[in-house]
Amino acid sequence: MERAPPSPRLPLPLLLLGGLSLLAARGADVPLEACCADGHRMATQHRDCSLPYASESKECRMVQEQCCHNQLEELHCATGINLANEQDGCTTPYSDNASLEAMFVKRCCHCCLLGRAAQAQGQSCEYNLMVGYQCGLVFRACCVKGQETADFAPGDVGDLQETAKISEVKEEQEDPYLNDRCRGGGPCKQQCRDTGEEVVCSCFVGYQLLPDGVSCEDINECITGSHNCRLGENCINTVGSFRCQRESSCGTGYELTENNDCKDIDECESGIHNCLPDFICQNTLGSFRCRPKLQCKSGFIQDALGNCIDINECLSISAPCPVGQTCINTEGSYTCQKNVPNCGRGYHLNDEGNRCVDVDECSPPAEPCGPGHRCVNSPGSFRCECKAGYYFDGISRTCIDINECRRYPGRLCGHKCENTPGSYFCSCTVGFRLLADGRSCEDMNECNSSPCSQECANVYGSYQCYCRRGYQLSDVDGVTCEDIDECALPTGGHICSYRCINFPGSFQCSCPSSGYRLAPNGRNCQDIDECVTGIHNCSVNETCFNIQGGFRCLAFECPENYRRSADTRCERLPCHENQECPKLPLRITYYHLSFPTNIHVPAVVFRMGPSSAVPGDSMQLAITSGNEEGFFTTQKVSHHSGVVALTKPVPEPRDLLLTVKMDLYRHGTVSSFVAKLFIFVSAEL
Repeated sequence: MERAPPSPRLPLPLLLLGGLSLLAARGADVPLEACCADGHRMATQHRDCSLPYASESKECRMVQEQCCHNQLEELHCATGINLANEQDGCTTPYSDNASLEAMFVKRCCHCCLLGRAAQAQGQSCEYNLMVGYQCGLVFRACCVKGQETADFAPGDVGDLQETAKISEVKEEQEDPYLNDRCRGGGPCKQQCRDTGEEVVCSCFVGYQLLPDGVSCEDINECITGSHNCRLGENCINTVGSFRCQRESSCGTGYELTENNDCKDIDECESGIHNCLPDFICQNTLGSFRCRPKLQCKSGFIQDALGNCIDINECLSISAPCPVGQTCINTEGSYTCQKNVPNCGRGYHLNDEGNRCVDVDECSPPAEPCGPGHRCVNSPGSFRCECKAGYYFDGISRTCIDINECRRYPGRLCGHKCENTPGSYFCSCTVGFRLLADGRSCEDMNECNSSPCSQECANVYGSYQCYCRRGYQLSDVDGVTCEDIDECALPTGGHICSYRCINFPGSFQCSCPSSGYRLAPNGRNCQDIDECVTGIHNCSVNETCFNIQGGFRCLAFECPENYRRSADTRCERLPCHENQECPKLPLRITYYHLSFPTNIHVPAVVFRMGPSSAVPGDSMQLAITSGNEEGFFTTQKVSHHSGVVALTKPVPEPRDLLLTVKMDLYRHGTVSSFVAKLFIFVSAEL
């Protein structure tokens, strides 16, 4: 039974004329073919379809306009194909122009470049993307032309550079690609190529062909080692590709860029600093500093609040003044003053200021002995003829004051008795006042004058200042209450488990901004289990694993020659005449561990051994990867079990993947088991 030949495909201008012939049958006798030819000539000669049409028939003007636009589009498309074939690019003098001409030239040029690229990569020339019929024709024409073995049908777009002649073709030959077995993708899941003898399937970049020769599966570049991740980055497989992710965060003051690099955060430019208005923010690597706007003059120093404080040069400078002079501090500077001799009682400094001379206490008009008494001067002193309150000492032959307080102790004054020349007077100790009799004392309530900054209690003869909770009495004046900085006390480090914030009269504990919350006691920080509370962002195919201060989204796939036998276990498939298969481990199990950086070492973090021991068993345990920095070691604790121990502290938070291999010797055979330990080291509080 013969197959009927396919109906020829008419070029676009002929299809248009076939439709317009109906207008001729419906209107007056208008030669529509001639009208279309006029439109073609207008497009070919003038490259402009906006010129006025001279025909009186409305149908003829419609045909002229449509045929002109169609021919003009094909001419522009041919220009685009020429650009793609000649210079492998689509750059034209009007490439930035938004006109219809630039749009058609650029579109056909791009479609032709795509066809040539498909031919160069050995892909099918059947374009199955939904980019339009005309773009598909240009794509296939340029693709087929590059193969240099196929001929193009005149009715196809195989030679669009001569599209002006297409309108004269009345019939088309059969399309040789009508019977292409790759038409519409063929049996292949991704790429198809019909060689004439057979259909060859291929896959996109990042995929590999399955044994059925039709389907494709993703290539895990992270396992095959075909990725280009740098040191310090983890390879994460994606469908058709992979991505690189840093093992550790950048730390405070840095941010992660799109290239997995750490970039310093300019806190001054972004406005996230905490400098006061009188300070200028100056960025530094990983942080910033606040520089005061006010610059102090010479002789002053600036404190943390930007205030200018005078420098005491007499204390801060060694021997600022020469010998024989005394340093006196002044505002912003200091002065040197010549030393003056200190004369004792009865002497004074002479006019030259270099020695002490006797004071003549008896010289007029002074009367140190009082009226009616004779004063006799002596070096450094004098003597008087006696008067009331004095007695004459026969040995010294001078008038000596009678010390009434010593002569009548406890009988003259209630508190203190002070002798005066020729008499005495009474006084009271601090906290008491003298009564009207001049001898007795009574307690004085000092609290009435508010001497304390907070609370005052009157006591007999004095008063006591005390402070409210959170404050302490100043050691300087004993009356001022100063805030107690609980965070700075010797036990301040134990008040809060993470950070202590002092404020007047009390303090407050705080926790890290994410991953922790303050415990009900207000001092300890509790880890937030994001996996239980549901605030994680793990996908449906991932398992949430809680760690101190955060969480991790975990997912794994069994490698080739293995199948999943449990949530975290991969069993080796049966070996069929494959010499390498028996050498593979029988089981690969994934474990997840978490501990803080301040864990005491050495510490056992993992124990490994057979599920059931058999007499005569022997095993060897070794770390095969992930221990490049030597944090861990293996120890054999018995004939059939061993442990992995942390022997060196991990200095900073990080994620580690440790591969531990156990070789079990049983009845003369060796079986291997592998444990993949995902270890998440969190920061200590």
